[in-house]
Amino acid sequence: MAFLVFEGLDGAGKSTLISGVEAHLKALGQMVHLTREPGGTPLGEEIRQQLLRVEGDTPVPRAEMLLYEAARAQHVDRVIRPGLAAGKWILCDRFAPSTVAFQVGGRGLDPKAIAYLNNYATDGLLPDLVVLVDLPVEESLARMAKREEKTGQEKDRFEREERAFHEGVRASYLQQAEEDSSRWLVLDGSLKPEELLSRLLKELETRGWLASLTK
Repeated sequence: MAFLVFEGLDGAGKSTLISGVEAHLKALGQMVHLTREPGGTPLGEEIRQQLLRVEGDTPVPRAEMLLYEAARAQHVDRVIRPGLAAGKWILCDRFAPSTVAFQVGGRGLDPKAIAYLNNYATDGLLPDLVVLVDLPVEESLARMAKREEKTGQEKDRFEREERAFHEGVRASYLQQAEEDSSRWLVLDGSLKPEELLSRLLKELETRGWLASLTK
């Protein structure tokens, strides 16, 4: 079992990669739980709706950050820790690194305050591996526009932010990956989905997390 977190700009291919990892692990007979942030619990999903909606009384940056942390505390205690204790692989679409990227890199909030609150909300829980699917902002915006045109699904509040916001988010992700390189794996989001999955599975094997499962 392991706690894997998937990060990246919108449109980078996280969801497809997570689905591929889930299928591979289940084929090996592993218990897997997929979850996401904000969300993952009934309370977290309610907070998610508040955070992503584009109309009404949208939260100011500090309130936004505190809502994320409230959802995270509930998520860690009700879902992630119990899942790990039960021997499950936890595959989480976004976690604490997103708050650093979006609220520090994007919003310009105090990094020390967010570091403290992330630690408090998670009660010190860290992922075993953070998988960053990296993509240039221009390509991310193009993919979001194409998705909106194809599905008719409107962009959420964060997806509608200006280019500079997304540039700040990406820069923060890359900085976090550089500062904690042993815990982060950076993948090129321009690669085909099957190549992304292959590279991630190879990393899991290198770390010894799959070796005992394939014997």
